[in-house]
Amino acid sequence: MDFIGLWKLFKFLVSSFGIILQIPAWGVFFYYILISLAGWFRRKEPDMGQFPVTHRFALIVPSHNEEQVVGMIVSNLKSLKYPRELYDIFVIADNCTDTTARVARELGAIVMERVDHVKKGKGHSLEWMFNKLFQMETKYDAVCIFDADNLVSDNFLMEMNKHLSMGHKVVQGYLDSKNPFDSWVSANNSIAFWIGNRMFQLPRYYLGLSCVLGGTGMMIATETLQKIGWGATCLTEDLEFTVKVALQGMKVYWAHDAVIYDEKPLTMRQSIHQRVRWMQGQADIIARFIGPLVRQAIKKGDMVAFDLALYLVQPIIIVINFFCLIMGIFFMIVSPQPATDAASNMLTVFIVGLLYINVIFLILERHYSLKTLFFFFTFPFYNLTWAPIVMKGFKNKDQKEWFHTMHSRVLDISEMQQGTKA
Repeated sequence: MDFIGLWKLFKFLVSSFGIILQIPAWGVFFYYILISLAGWFRRKEPDMGQFPVTHRFALIVPSHNEEQVVGMIVSNLKSLKYPRELYDIFVIADNCTDTTARVARELGAIVMERVDHVKKGKGHSLEWMFNKLFQMETKYDAVCIFDADNLVSDNFLMEMNKHLSMGHKVVQGYLDSKNPFDSWVSANNSIAFWIGNRMFQLPRYYLGLSCVLGGTGMMIATETLQKIGWGATCLTEDLEFTVKVALQGMKVYWAHDAVIYDEKPLTMRQSIHQRVRWMQGQADIIARFIGPLVRQAIKKGDMVAFDLALYLVQPIIIVINFFCLIMGIFFMIVSPQPATDAASNMLTVFIVGLLYINVIFLILERHYSLKTLFFFFTFPFYNLTWAPIVMKGFKNKDQKEWFHTMHSRVLDISEMQQGTKA
């Protein structure tokens, strides 16, 4: 066989392999599109004012050297529209070497100082705090967890009181952005969260599936914590606890109107470090929990477990699509004349279709300003960075060291609540 024949055979084999790889990827894509349809229109929620305001909350803010921003979250939480005698604010000063504890204490928070240079990270500090909380004389119906850089909508506890009254034991609030237009990186991070809120989280709430905890703005009933334990101490403690909840036959609910404004990374370097950590944690969770989730899905016909198992393997789908994209580009460069390549065509349709759908969800969330549109054109390039991040995170999944993300964006909640969502 001559060189041309070998080349044609090579291209045929690679293209066929790409098509085979993309069959499951397309299956997952269409599954997510079908699920997302449930989020196109908002349903009328029960009014939070119709539920008795009786639940007592412990608001917990894990902090490590957050002296620049911790004062704003404490002041913000003190001003929530909820009876002040029914909630307490706890700040965990976790291995702090700055004035975080002093700033929080002077503003009226209950400061719990923790020093442990072995068990570092948010998951461990929360485990420590929950054990302290269970031993206190004051008994709380639920805990709410926030990050030190957050700001919270003033109706947050009223919404969580409503969900507790409805029997919802684990609830995630709406994750918004505190600094969407500080840089193109923070803008693309914000766009990803806005789309995810409407395309992923809200539909699952409507369909009776489990939403996914986002690390902040989450409420957990104390009885649930005591029943199943926290035990979520990996690099993505929020996802780990989400899976633990599902394996107990429970699920995470969604509060679309309880908003948390989170500070997004400003630079690509910060974003890469954060997302690599997420992928390290997700790879660890896949290794430990994908088997139990699949078994529960098959044995019990549990759609919650099935849906979460698909969510866990999403990073693998990202890498498959990236591989097919690279091969498609390679063939277009070295062999532009031959007939179109099926795998690259499939991927092109996939990407274009996803972009159009993403625009729809941004419009539904009323995030369609000229600034958003401008940064949206860079969104595909931002998404391309996910593939190497996934590969690095999976490669380093056994590295458990927590790297702290510095926060410095000081804003007031009044600056964040000027708009409304659909």
